[in-house]
Order: sequence, then structure tokens, then C-alpha cells
Amino acid sequence: MVIYSGSEADTENAGFELAQNLAAGAVVALYGGLGVGKTAFTRGIARGLGVRSRVTSPTFNIVNEYDGRLPLFHFDMYRIGGEDELFGIGFEEYPERGGVVCVEWGGLVESALPGNAVRVTIESAGDDARVITIQ
Repeated sequence: MVIYSGSEADTENAGFELAQNLAAGAVVALYGGLGVGKTAFTRGIARGLGVRSRVTSPTFNIVNEYDGRLPLFHFDMYRIGGEDELFGIGFEEYPERGGVVCVEWGGLVESALPGNAVRVTIESAGDDARVITIQ
């Protein structure tokens, strides 16, 4: 599925729409460069899961956890030191905790992602426009 976004709000709404189809244990891997809207997309997923807390990038925490109708576990792999570090924090156990796992910079840990992960690529199309591909 390909979605054309004309604003940050559109990108967030695309995440909200995806969240309507996510079940406990789902993993969503986000791909795209700096500033393309990975966190905005995740904010939409959070809203779709009923999260009321402010959602921010977990760059310096590695993972932020939010409560909603399903918990959201929001990972940022940008500063991760490799897959060994990822397994050291128990990444593989998060899908079993009954929530949705969102992984920013999924390409940095591709082999650690489950085969059934939803893969979302966000590409800039100029100014605030984005092309969002969901596989």
C-alpha cells in the first residue's frame, strides 16, 4: 500500500489508520532518513492504540513504553551498538508482552525483526510531502 502525505498531520493519520489493524504482538519497522516523519507516524499509531501520553523519540532511552488499549513499545535503533546490544535489552521478548512494537531505523536491526513485521518506508517528496509505503 502506498500513501501520499502532504503534511506531518497526514503522516500521523496514516499511522493512526494502520493502528486500527494491529493486534497484540505486532512489530512495525520504520525505515527512512532523518526528519522524514518516523516519530510522527508512531504518534499516529499511539493515538490509534489509545495512548494518551505525549509520544517522543526514544533516541537516548532506546525504548519508551506507553499504555493504551494495547501497550506501545517504541524503539529507536539509531544509537544501538548492534544486534548483540539489542538482545541484551530483551528486544525479542517485547512482542510477547501483549502490545505493539514500533522500531525506528529498522534497517539497522533487520535480521532481528520477525518475518511478519509490518515494514513502513517513509520518503521525502519535497517540503512536508511524504510517500509512505506499507508492506
